[in-house]
Amino acid sequence: MEKYIVIEMQTFAEGNMSTPCYAYDSQASAEAKYHSILAGAAVSKLPVHAAVLANNAGIVMESKCYYHGVSE
Repeated sequence: MEKYIVIEMQTFAEGNMSTPCYAYDSQASAEAKYHSILAGAAVSKLPVHAAVLANNAGIVMESKCYYHGVSE
């Protein structure tokens, strides 16, 4: 049975990171969380704010990162 993982990556100004991770049984629920994170990341005050959607086999299905005031 395929499962889905959403990882949020928040990089703070001092360089520390937070990586909340969420598990879902359905792809639709995982995609909803992924896009919800990105909606917040688009307007975030964090220097770097990203999200990854993957399946339980480790295959990355989607990922996106927003840079605010820093170069890639």
